Amino acid sequence: MTRYDVYKDSGVEWIGEFPEQWDVIKSKFLFGCRNERNNITEPLLSVTQKDSVVRRDELATRVWNPDSDISAYKLVKNGDFVISLRTFEGGIELSNVQGLVSPAYTVLYRKKEIEALYYKYLLKSARFITELNKITTGIRQGKNISFEDFAEILLPVPGLMEQKIIGTQLDAKTSLIDQLIDVKQRKIELLKEKRTALINHVVTKGLDPNVKMKESGVEWIGVIPEHWDVKKMKYGVYSSTLKANPSSDAIKISPENVESGTGICLNYYSEYEGEGFPFIKGDILFNKLRIYLKKILFADFDGFSMGEMIVLRCNTSLCNRYLYYLLFNQGLIDLLDSQSTGIKMPRVSPEIILNSKVIYPPISEQTQIVEFLNEKTKEIDNLLTLEQKKIDLLKEYRQSLISEVVTGKIKVTKD
Repeated sequence: MTRYDVYKDSGVEWIGEFPEQWDVIKSKFLFGCRNERNNITEPLLSVTQKDSVVRRDELATRVWNPDSDISAYKLVKNGDFVISLRTFEGGIELSNVQGLVSPAYTVLYRKKEIEALYYKYLLKSARFITELNKITTGIRQGKNISFEDFAEILLPVPGLMEQKIIGTQLDAKTSLIDQLIDVKQRKIELLKEKRTALINHVVTKGLDPNVKMKESGVEWIGVIPEHWDVKKMKYGVYSSTLKANPSSDAIKISPENVESGTGICLNYYSEYEGEGFPFIKGDILFNKLRIYLKKILFADFDGFSMGEMIVLRCNTSLCNRYLYYLLFNQGLIDLLDSQSTGIKMPRVSPEIILNSKVIYPPISEQTQIVEFLNEKTKEIDNLLTLEQKKIDLLKEYRQSLISEVVTGKIKVTKD
């Protein structure tokens, strides 16, 4: 990759200098607004930042579908662009399929002979998105950008052949980067699986591979060392049910700002003054709402939680850190989740949580297990952090490459 021979000032701040042979033109001379409706036989489409424009019936997750009358839905043709409802975050999407989108979207067709692939990358480049952000100032998140907003933005116009070369080369290069990101992401998933499997095994089977085992009598636990006990959780913990009005400088924790399993939380102040539970350093905060999300926090400081979290404080028969690791066991989570009530806001009662059966190894073994897991999970967490940094760098490089190429700072050739 090299630079072009001669540059000139584009006269547009977000583009900067660009190749001498390139032009700059307002978007409205390159794109028109498509408002074709009453095409009710066409498939419904979804506009996403990750997968661009796709048929709804091909999505892995279920999405909301409109009532039977879709006559007002807009037609999108193959090669059209769609201004997403969250455009200012991810740019403008190129559609490779034909179908219908909600009337809230703006559909763009190409008025001139321009290369869709080049503008696909230009309209999702960091430089363009920054410019797009300027016209969304003051607009609430989620509101669409009209064609009139888009029409006045100045865009670079390389020669048609150069547009094709740029689009093709960026497709090839970003595909390689995406493959590297997928490899790193898979490695992260495997590390997380390894971390979970390690915790689940050690907290239920111990550290001695030769120890004699027995049936626990609890399905999610399975067999345990012969000298371990199984009892209800309430015999090993206290549960804070005292509601109090904290001082104004108390740190408050809510389910929304607990990052599952990390021990990290943010200052949180709620309108529900007078409700909640005090906790101290070493307590476990267990969120009873949507329990499958595993929002569990080991407190590193004193504070005050909100009402959806119960505070567990171990007595002499359970080690706090051991119980913390045990609570992440998927079998226990599934059992408690199956006893949740409520459809939109499913939650399990503190009584059910406290009456669930858990494992009680001797305290000396609990301590050994905690020391072992602290060391091993830290090693895995460090690897996870390293792989995530690599992914972040690859994504930054990908975006930088696109922005530099589509604005002419870097020249790409056929090979």
